[in-house]
Amino acid sequence: MHLTHDPTAPAADQIGFEDFLKADIRIGTIVAVEEFPEARKPSYKLRIDFGPAIGEKKSCAQIVANYHIDELPGRQVAAVVNFPPRQIGPAMSEVLTLGFADEAGEVVLFAPDVKVPNGSRLF
Repeated sequence: MHLTHDPTAPAADQIGFEDFLKADIRIGTIVAVEEFPEARKPSYKLRIDFGPAIGEKKSCAQIVANYHIDELPGRQVAAVVNFPPRQIGPAMSEVLTLGFADEAGEVVLFAPDVKVPNGSRLF
């Protein structure tokens, strides 16, 4: 499967609902942000609180173009919490923070428009 940021690309192949449910997408609140100068593309290291069942997890996110480091703590974001951890340069990313590409191809975070409890699952 090839992922694309092209909004004119056709939809991906159909999958069953059971396959969708395998991706555990949760809401968490960013509790800390660090610069990540070692990354190949401008990125931040995030620490996200997903509530008592999952706890705090780390994520590396290429969101520097649209977000200043000071505006991120306290912001809720959606993330896939059941992918295996992934080494990103010298950092370990434990969850995949979700976003969409803007017109310039830069990431815009995916989040609820109303605050929800940390750990809430997408359905």
